[in-house]
Parts: sequence; C-alpha cells; structure tokens
Amino acid sequence: MTSEANNEPSPARPLRLAGIDLGTLTCRLLVADLPSGGNSLKELRSDRRILRLGEGVDQTKRLSHTAIDRVIRCLRDWRTVIDRYHVDGSSAVATSAVRDAANRAEFLERVKLETGFEVEVITGGEEARRTLLGIRSGLPVGVTDILALDIGGGSTEFILDRPAQKPIVRSSDIGVVRLCERLLHHDPPTEDEVRHAREWVALETQAAVADMGNYHPTTFVGTAGTITSLAAMAQKLPAYEPARIHNYGLELSTVQELERTLLSRKKADRIGLPGLEKDREEVIVAGAIILVTVMETLRWKDCLVSDLGLREGVLLHLAAGMS
Repeated sequence: MTSEANNEPSPARPLRLAGIDLGTLTCRLLVADLPSGGNSLKELRSDRRILRLGEGVDQTKRLSHTAIDRVIRCLRDWRTVIDRYHVDGSSAVATSAVRDAANRAEFLERVKLETGFEVEVITGGEEARRTLLGIRSGLPVGVTDILALDIGGGSTEFILDRPAQKPIVRSSDIGVVRLCERLLHHDPPTEDEVRHAREWVALETQAAVADMGNYHPTTFVGTAGTITSLAAMAQKLPAYEPARIHNYGLELSTVQELERTLLSRKKADRIGLPGLEKDREEVIVAGAIILVTVMETLRWKDCLVSDLGLREGVLLHLAAGMS
C-alpha cells in the first residue's frame, strides 16, 4: 500500500554551487547549498589563501609568473574539491589585479588550460553589486539602509543601498596591496608615509561619496579580509570564528587603537598577534589606515562587520542566472 506521504510532492532539491574569488591579495573558495526559493547559503566547504596575485601589478601592470603559478596550483587543488561535491554550477571571478594587468589574457588562458576554470573578469561596479548580494543575505533583522565598504587588495568599493532605490556604487583604486607598494616602503611605515597614505585615502573617500547625498541615516557595514581580521583582533580570537565575526560591532576607537599597535611594530613583530591571519602581517597596516581614515572622513563611530561578501554574492548571482 502506498502511504499518504508518498503522494505529496517532495521539496525541491537545493542547488549545490561553487564559487571562486581571485582577489589581488586573497583567493577564496565557497561550496554551498542554496535552498529552493531562498537566499541564505548553507556552507559545505570553504577555503581562502593569501596568494598575492596582484603583487607588483601597480608598478608593472603585469601579473608576475610566480604569482600566476601560485594561483594555478591553488586552483588545481580547488578543482579536485569541487569535483568531489558534484555541484550543479560553478563560477570563478577575478577583480582588480587581473582587471589592471596587461597580460590578463595570458593568465586567463593558462587558468583555463591547466585547471579547466573559465574566469570572468568583473568591473569594480559589478564587484560591488555582487558583494552587495552577499552582504544583504546576512544582515540582522531591521537593518535596511546601508553604506557598505569593501576593502580589497587593489580597490575599495563604496556601496550606498536603500530598499526600492537603485544602489549607488563607487569603486576606488585604493587597496591594501596597492597602498603598501605605492606608499608604505619602510617597516614599520614612517610618519610621512602614513600621512601621505591618509591624505590619499581621504581624497578618494570624499570623491566616492561626493554624489551620494545624505548617506548618514544608514548603517555602515564593512566586509572582506581587512575588516574581518580587525574584528578578530579586537576580540583577540585565537582562531577565526565566523559566528563571532559576522555582525560584530567594530568601533572606531578600537580600530584606532589597533592601528597604533600595528604601526608601532615591525612586520616580524606582528606575527602571532591574536586574531591576525597568517601572511596578513604586512598589509593589515594599510588596511587599518584605510578603515580608520574612511571612518574619520565620513564621521562614522562604528562599523557593522559582515563575514559575507563577494564570495557569497558570486554564488547568488550564479543561482539567479540558473533559475
């Protein structure tokens, strides 16, 4: 006899998706399930590696062969991981470093030939749009109007988003790798180097928000590795804990104190600071300078930290295209 339950339609199987973000500093992988009709991803596997794909690009306008080799080795590993999960779809995107590189076609061809991934090089505006998808999927209840900040290795995105209004997006060529390579040449940086860095970041910030009108009746939200690392350092976390990072309130006074600590130490002396991710010892100084300067310039006293961003947005964008 057939049971009554067997006559009921079974719920749609979730989409299983994989996304890769090839950033200027960090490369990230996410494999996740997306329930039918939902926008909240269930993580199955994630990885991130600081590979500095954009090392030297600000000066040379070319991706180095050693950086390309590092990324290809990583992508071979991730190809094996993704294949094990039998995903319904996958997407790989590249951002600022590859956008700026004169030899990006060579890089994309090597990646396709040696790993099978077809990488989409997205504009700063599209990077911000997908980052916003990721941020929106994990905001606390009641947070609607936001000004989001995404500090990357080669660029920083400012995103003003209010429901029922088209987002205003500005992408600026300030990033932690670019700032280190262009201005922060000493270890630790000199007072003059820090001053010039602040001046540059302040000018870029003012330009980014110049046509945004009154952006203050919003929640200031920060995403990506600099901000999540500073949130981990603020809590002195011995290991990265997404649940304690996501939606953490990071105060300007705390970031200023962390910046002072970082600037008072050489790179080698920052190793082992609680919450600081390995291989981020150099660029975290630039990241702290950027975040402090942006918050001071915009007169913001606190930042809501999002552990979700471009990587999650890549999957949500992919899912929308498959529906």
